[in-house]
Amino acid sequence: MSTSRYLFTSESVTEGHPDKICDQISDSILDAFLTQDPKARVAAETSVTTGLVLVSGEITANCYVDITSVVRKTVQDIGYVGESSGGFDGRTCAVLLSIDEQSVDIAGGVDQAKEVRGKLSDDEINQIGAGDQGIMFGFACNETKELMPLPIQVAHALARQLTEVRKNGTLPYLRPDGKSQVTVEYVNDLPHRIDTVVISTQHDPVIDAETDNEKIQHRIDVDLKKYVIDEVFKNFSVKPDADTKYFINPSGRFVIGGPQGDAGLTGRKIIVDTYGGYARHGGGAFSGKDPTKVDRSAAYAARHVAKNIVAAGLADKCEIQIGYAIGVARPMSINVNTWGTGTLSDSELAELVEKHFDLRPAAIIQNFDLQGLPAKHNGRFYHNVAAYGHLGRPDLDLPWERLDKVGALREATVGKKAEAPVVAAV
Repeated sequence: MSTSRYLFTSESVTEGHPDKICDQISDSILDAFLTQDPKARVAAETSVTTGLVLVSGEITANCYVDITSVVRKTVQDIGYVGESSGGFDGRTCAVLLSIDEQSVDIAGGVDQAKEVRGKLSDDEINQIGAGDQGIMFGFACNETKELMPLPIQVAHALARQLTEVRKNGTLPYLRPDGKSQVTVEYVNDLPHRIDTVVISTQHDPVIDAETDNEKIQHRIDVDLKKYVIDEVFKNFSVKPDADTKYFINPSGRFVIGGPQGDAGLTGRKIIVDTYGGYARHGGGAFSGKDPTKVDRSAAYAARHVAKNIVAAGLADKCEIQIGYAIGVARPMSINVNTWGTGTLSDSELAELVEKHFDLRPAAIIQNFDLQGLPAKHNGRFYHNVAAYGHLGRPDLDLPWERLDKVGALREATVGKKAEAPVVAAV
């Protein structure tokens, strides 16, 4: 049998990246509205550039939110404040708003029972249609304990650690903008070694009175390997080796960053938000959208389905596609792909999905409590997933990450040789 070898790369970005600033602002606005009015309809889009934040979109709610204050607090919490803000300060930047109400045509198609309070009946769930047409994907695999692909999990860990050492004062010369990228070598479809690690981080122009850029970059290289890379790989069994390549600030200097260096926009990091390119994406962004938008809620539900299938031992990896039509509650289609790793056929697994998972939009919202979570998390639920991934987050209690269907799936496949997976401890 021949050996299959290939490389796969995923990237992540820090919360100070211009696009991620926008995602966090949009989701902070969503949190603020849903905290006061769980039935609020929100589609908030944010754009940032030098000295400017523009928030536009459609919002219909029975409450008032000081959006400008939400914007400024979010930007300052990220770290864009004071002398080290790199030319973009949350206290002084201009904040422009252009907000309309949700289209009555969309509202009519989505929700004929929007005044219903409490638990919805099955008939009422059927009356609440999808907020748009579209296709959503969910994925899981047994490469990591979170049942996520290894490349994106390592990339996220590096980006989080980069922010952690900036905020806790370990490396105070770092600035908020940064990126990570990880290339994993696979052998026979299993992670084998870390081939390449790339980190680009914004930094002060002078570090401990040192002004020579070559010496500054050497200092950053040494510090990041010690305090970021080495710390992250303590938590993974697949590690760098003697042949691993490192590229730290490969451009040679990264002082001008954030919105001063590049404009940002909500929804431009959808691959970072999901599976790092390892699985397909339907194209819809998440941030700034209330749960009636299936771009968001159904993508979470699809992840929930795929993760429970893999955790139940029914496949080593699993991708789910769900198709919706605007104003229609039940999905147009459900497709399962296990690449031949399933203990059942993909069509049999699709039948299990239809039987054990309710993928109607209102059922997803109700089962995950997607409208009530911001109030239960002090107004910061969606903000917390807006950076470092919406999926595979053990640091957050996300309802779509729960393995609450594993028992039912195993019971339904008794006698069909479904076995628990061997989860890689990486």
